[in-house]
Amino acid sequence: MGRLEPHVEQTLHESRARIVVTGAGGWIGMATLELLAAALGPEFPARVCCFGSSQRTLTLLDGTAIELQPLEGIASLDAQPTLVLHFAFLTKDRAETMDEQAYMQANRQLDRTVLEALDTIGAEAVFVASSGAAARADDPHASPAMRLYGGLKRDQEAQFAAWAERAQKRVVVARIFNLSGPYINKQRSYALGSFILDALDGGPISVVAPHRVTRTYVAVRELMSLGFAILLDGSNGMTRFDTGGEPMEMQDVAEAVAALLGPVAIERPPVDASNGDSYAGDGDAYRALLARHGITPVPFARQVVETAEFITLFQTLSNANRVAMEGQPC
Repeated sequence: MGRLEPHVEQTLHESRARIVVTGAGGWIGMATLELLAAALGPEFPARVCCFGSSQRTLTLLDGTAIELQPLEGIASLDAQPTLVLHFAFLTKDRAETMDEQAYMQANRQLDRTVLEALDTIGAEAVFVASSGAAARADDPHASPAMRLYGGLKRDQEAQFAAWAERAQKRVVVARIFNLSGPYINKQRSYALGSFILDALDGGPISVVAPHRVTRTYVAVRELMSLGFAILLDGSNGMTRFDTGGEPMEMQDVAEAVAALLGPVAIERPPVDASNGDSYAGDGDAYRALLARHGITPVPFARQVVETAEFITLFQTLSNANRVAMEGQPC
């Protein structure tokens, strides 16, 4: 299902830095652990520390068991050169169901726990998984949950940028729009996952949007190759980027899935072409950043195949293994 770019793997080997992953049980966390296990080989258990919402065991596709510790324990790590991958956050779907104050307090506490530990544990660089929602925090047309989630993500970006400036360290902030690839969770909640499930079930693929919806997708392995490349480029301060990808309307996404996994029919209500929703970042800047760091973009067709391969394997697992693999959001 793919690996980090070879030169990124080599740089990781040579850095010898410890890698601390928060929110390791979520989609990006699990996918990153698999990439790191492949890249580091026998070094993986000694160099990677994982934290989440509770103590439990995570299981990768190859059966590798990884012990997850409660996030509060991060401050107990000894001081040594460390890369921190901060994925712990309650996402927008939780903002739609939780009390607003409780949601804000929970996410601020997650960030505070990590920020307060950075100097103590010897953090040299931090990757922050932000969201495209940060750009819509003040958008009157966005949903209340989107504005709440986006505002907290924007605050998160500012706090980690301030740490980088004060400590003269490195922070990389990725404003993530739409991802593809292994360990996709809540599969029916994402259009791509839902379309793939429909196709694997024999169709039809159901596109429910009655208006134009445009999205861009990048593979998790592409994102993390870029993230590690920037983390390890020897610079200080913050670099922030939007994830890019080819803009695709949902009909085009469904047709690509059908062509690759079908043939299956596609069902959709009549489309109001005068109304549209686009959720996409600065694709030109993203492509330039990939080129600068020698990262090869993963074509959308390959993204579909890799995502479908994971979903197919996931469906064959026992319920216990599914729970162990999916983990929790943070």
